[in-house]
Amino acid sequence: MIKILTILGARPQFIKAGSISREIAKYKEIEEIIVHTGQHYDANMSDIFFDEMQIPKPNYFLGIGGKSHGAMTGQMIEKIEEVALKENPDWIMVYGDTNSTLAGAIVASKLHIKLAHIEAGLRSFNMKMPEEVNRILTDRVSNILFCPTDTAIQNLKNEGYENLDCKIVKSGDVMQDGAMFYKNLALKPNIEIKNSFILCTIHRAENTDDETRLRSIFEALNEIAKEKQVILPLHPRTKKILENLKLNIQNLTIIDPVGYLEMVWLIDNCDFVMTDSGGLQKEAYFFEKQCITLRDETEWVELVECGANTLVGADKEKILKVYRSDSKFNIQNSTLDLYGGGKASENIIKELLSYE
Repeated sequence: MIKILTILGARPQFIKAGSISREIAKYKEIEEIIVHTGQHYDANMSDIFFDEMQIPKPNYFLGIGGKSHGAMTGQMIEKIEEVALKENPDWIMVYGDTNSTLAGAIVASKLHIKLAHIEAGLRSFNMKMPEEVNRILTDRVSNILFCPTDTAIQNLKNEGYENLDCKIVKSGDVMQDGAMFYKNLALKPNIEIKNSFILCTIHRAENTDDETRLRSIFEALNEIAKEKQVILPLHPRTKKILENLKLNIQNLTIIDPVGYLEMVWLIDNCDFVMTDSGGLQKEAYFFEKQCITLRDETEWVELVECGANTLVGADKEKILKVYRSDSKFNIQNSTLDLYGGGKASENIIKELLSYE
């Protein structure tokens, strides 16, 4: 019997981890214990959320959130350590780059528990991003580095990981597994939607906390919305910032944040995507949608290289130029095996079972 202690802190991590959990359920020789740190707890993560998403409910809820990086990470280390000592797992499994991820990695390294990092090797090369620090530190103490792409593997090789006591595995991306699973469960949001629309999301602090960038982005979006419906699920905090800046957003279809199954429907039915989200860049690709990324860099460089994604930063003129270009999603791009073709979860579990 292999016991895995899975550390999760944000709703997107639960959605990704759901694919792994559904795969684990096929094996009697694996037991998974799920810990929810509470880092990004929201009211939508009710029992209904877990039932609708077909995700196992957490075994532990630590309730740690809404604090500074240091306080949050420190308390997570303390509480995760208590659970690890009680459960005595063979593996601690962490996802991505949150403070919960780093806390789980530190506990594993201190207690000498094997650590599996899913979504390893990703780099933005921007050390001002707390996520970049988290992912680098987590990679360094991991026993198995499950990389979603060849680019991620090359990043680790460039940093000398082939000389370290760890195993680098190209697993594919569990996010694609989830996208394929949830496509058939998608729900249409209860809003007025035209036949042709753009799906847009803006949430990163580099945009929302910078008045110049935010103003430039929304001036471009409002211009685009004169020609085509722009549906923008927006966090109340960002909406308040826009109101304080007195930006013209009257042409946009601004809605409250939607559930994941509704977001899947919007991605699947939109013309194309405009976003500063890392995850949505990939989901656009999974659903064969062109993506305009409102950031200066991306971890998913392979999407830029294959032409499915275009970086425009926060430059109004560049945003409008790319929007008005003839750039369309190349169907041939979707045949490229960039992210594992929906078999990442299967690859990860087989690797853990065979690890020596």
